[in-house]
Amino acid sequence: MTALPLPSRSPAVPVVVSTDWIAVAAVFGAGLIAALQVGKVAIALPALSADLRLDLRAGGWVMAVFGMLGLVASVPAGALVARLGDRALQVGGLLAMAAGSALGSSVHSLPGLLASRVLEGAGFLLFAVAGASVLQRVSRPADRNVVFAIWSCYLPAGMAVALATGAALDGWRGFWQINAALCVAAALLLRAGVPVPQAATGATPWRRIAADALAVAGARGPLLLALVFALYSLQFYAVLSFLPTLLMQRMQVSALDAGLLSAVAVGANVIGNLSAGLLLRRGTPGWRLIAIASAAMGLSAVGAFALGLPAPAVFALCVLFSLAGGLLPASAINGATQLTPHPALAAVAMGLLMQGSYLGQVLGPSLFGSVVQAVGWPAAAIPVALAALGAIALAWVLRSSGTQPVRG
Repeated sequence: MTALPLPSRSPAVPVVVSTDWIAVAAVFGAGLIAALQVGKVAIALPALSADLRLDLRAGGWVMAVFGMLGLVASVPAGALVARLGDRALQVGGLLAMAAGSALGSSVHSLPGLLASRVLEGAGFLLFAVAGASVLQRVSRPADRNVVFAIWSCYLPAGMAVALATGAALDGWRGFWQINAALCVAAALLLRAGVPVPQAATGATPWRRIAADALAVAGARGPLLLALVFALYSLQFYAVLSFLPTLLMQRMQVSALDAGLLSAVAVGANVIGNLSAGLLLRRGTPGWRLIAIASAAMGLSAVGAFALGLPAPAVFALCVLFSLAGGLLPASAINGATQLTPHPALAAVAMGLLMQGSYLGQVLGPSLFGSVVQAVGWPAAAIPVALAALGAIALAWVLRSSGTQPVRG
């Protein structure tokens, strides 16, 4: 993937001679806390349903809030980085998540819970889209493959922590309050550990922000990567959202054990992300890692659901599914930041990737659940395998067609 030339109006990017690893650690640590807000609902859903008398459809809406919000607002949120600054957006996002989690701990109705999740989701969106911009400006080019591989681990790692700990806590309201406090602490950590962006000569005009956002969103390379991310997300969230249910039905384990086993599977994704960073640094093309990850995910899903294997083998294939899938996010994120070397444009590209991710999050679980409900677990392999084939085809297009430059 070749880099996208910067719009001529964008300010020059200062050369980073040494990676600020303290800042990288602060952003990643804050990311783990932010990811808890994504994963906490899945493990707390039984307690939420009992307390607030939610049916499965209402519970699905609670889990879908982040996805629906991100689907419509990711690119605009990324464009705000040029106006408000990446560190300010990340700190503000963490504080919004803290407020949403604190509010959610005191609600007694579905509308109140949904309102609190909207606030949390808006905060998470602002935090996540600004992450690529922060990391790009604090890391030297030679380290960025590794830096963005580390960054791509924050979501699966945080979700794994939520799955492993949430079921062990007594009551979901206390879990929400703990998360609110953690978000405040993460905001303070990030503010202390991340340097302020260099002062610009003036606030970026809204018209220029809109033009840069349209330029990135309309470029071939970022669009292809966003579609790849959508198909990956469809597979990942479809399978792992239903993994606790599958384990309880097929392996007859308790909810606590299902949460711990699911955390192992989700955590395997971290190993894949870090491996992708090392492979990218050694020169492995990103499109190749995308194709390998997609093929492995599709084959693992077919083996897990369609072949009637023993329960331990099914779980092992789910772990392999997550592990191999980890090669894809780091490759896509690294590709997007290479295409847009200016931090402000990197945030827009990250917003576009997140929009693809949210599309998969919205479509995947509902499609997967509908197929299982209508036909049974063996048919669950069909949507995952089709998404894997689509991602492989897009990886080939990325390889063969190159990218289109962004014009400001």
